[in-house]
Amino acid sequence: MRWRKFNGDPIELPIYEAVENAIRRETEKGFRLKVCIGTDSQVKARPNGSSGQRKETEFATVIVFLREGQGGFMFIHNEKTIQTFSIKERMLLEVAKSIEIAYELCNLFTTYDVDMEVHADINTNPNFKSNDALKEAMGYILGMGFAFKAKPEAFASSSCANKVVN
Repeated sequence: MRWRKFNGDPIELPIYEAVENAIRRETEKGFRLKVCIGTDSQVKARPNGSSGQRKETEFATVIVFLREGQGGFMFIHNEKTIQTFSIKERMLLEVAKSIEIAYELCNLFTTYDVDMEVHADINTNPNFKSNDALKEAMGYILGMGFAFKAKPEAFASSSCANKVVN
């Protein structure tokens, strides 16, 4: 999995080490950290040679580090697929991608006493199509033992990841 910083610089270390280094660096500077993990996706039509267009889904997963009262920074991972999804499948896949990285890193957050939330880009308003996945997503995240946020409070997925999904 290739990760990068917001400025585009690649993260050469395995993500576990990069996150641990970031936590150590920030706590040594005296910052209290909170981490929010979220994923967003977009479906786009892409040219496909002589046959016209094909749909491509791009996912962006972010690890957002918030320094209490002092801004923050994030690590980003993008990936693309040509697989087709229903809106509910895509929302749940976003959640699965967030949970995958949260699970990989959760021991770090416990060790360094860093609060962590998983953010789902799912609307709590039943008038939106993404709401169809809300119960399953919430159950999945809470069932894994993670704190859960949905729109409009899920800024990691709905704002941060949304800005870096091409």
